[in-house]
Amino acid sequence: MYIKKILWAIALIGLVVAAIFAYSIYNVMLSPNTKFANDEAFIYVATDAEYNDVRSQLEPLLKDMDAFDALASRKKYTNYLKAGKYVIKNGMSNNDIINSIRSNNLPIKVSFNNQETLEKLAGRIANQIEADSLSLITAMYDSAFFQKSGFSEQTALGMYIPNSYECFWNTSAEQFRERMLKEYNRFWNDNRMAKAKAIGLSRDEIMTMASIVHEESKQAIEQPRIAGVYMNRIRIGMPLQADPTLKFAAYQLPEYQNTIIKRVLNKHKEIESPYNTYKNTGLPPGLIAMPDISAINAVLNYEKHKYLYFAADAKKLGYHKFAKTLAQHNVNARAYQRYLSSQGINR
Repeated sequence: MYIKKILWAIALIGLVVAAIFAYSIYNVMLSPNTKFANDEAFIYVATDAEYNDVRSQLEPLLKDMDAFDALASRKKYTNYLKAGKYVIKNGMSNNDIINSIRSNNLPIKVSFNNQETLEKLAGRIANQIEADSLSLITAMYDSAFFQKSGFSEQTALGMYIPNSYECFWNTSAEQFRERMLKEYNRFWNDNRMAKAKAIGLSRDEIMTMASIVHEESKQAIEQPRIAGVYMNRIRIGMPLQADPTLKFAAYQLPEYQNTIIKRVLNKHKEIESPYNTYKNTGLPPGLIAMPDISAINAVLNYEKHKYLYFAADAKKLGYHKFAKTLAQHNVNARAYQRYLSSQGINR
């Protein structure tokens, strides 16, 4: 009888110990361990991150950091981090959190609009993915990549089609560049290539003209008409005489650094540059800015007409007046010049 009591006591003690152990395991692994008020929070694990880097992001989000550390060590997460962007949902347990930040790298939307230079594009992208602007610039200007892809410093900006793209936060500079090349080739599908061939321009030339068209007008409705003017000028061997190319040429000179040209003057037409389309016939050697998709499509689907000239419309700012003769163009141009003078815009 005495032995039975001892056995019962041992069994009860064992049950109590097991219950305590199970409860502690539950607390460590399965009980909710978040303390933030929002529905979810995000952490970013860098490619070269160590556990303490992750821990510093988690500490403000968790109620019991020691319990998380213990389970992270037991599940060997502390030694096997994976870079990326991860979500932690309110009410998650330590086990759920570790599973999420180990295997649920979230895709993000990377977007950019009409950046003027590769440097500005790199700065915009660096604010959205792990790669910094310096590594992006280095990748974008890589001569080996230019040789492989057929781009150059003058045409490289055209490879980046402004849009939104899904990728991972921990995308490297080289991975981003390769992704954009893939998207560029996808953009230039059989239909667009056929239109470019019919026009008689290469992809690079289409992108260069589109960059001029886009700088001339942000109004998608009149971009095909402007493209038609330039196509007419090219067809008869007339210089493009595109004011945005003069601005681009000027901005390459020291005296125009950190300035904004609001009015193109005769002195700008004398600048010696392959981008001066008043002095040189045909298209310049590369893009003057990143064109919008609407401008690219405007060139591919340019309006067929007999206009050779256009000038900004003083009565409808942002739009243009088109002319078939130089005499009519001069009337339109003088009206806009008077408007600029009335606004005190002299340079």
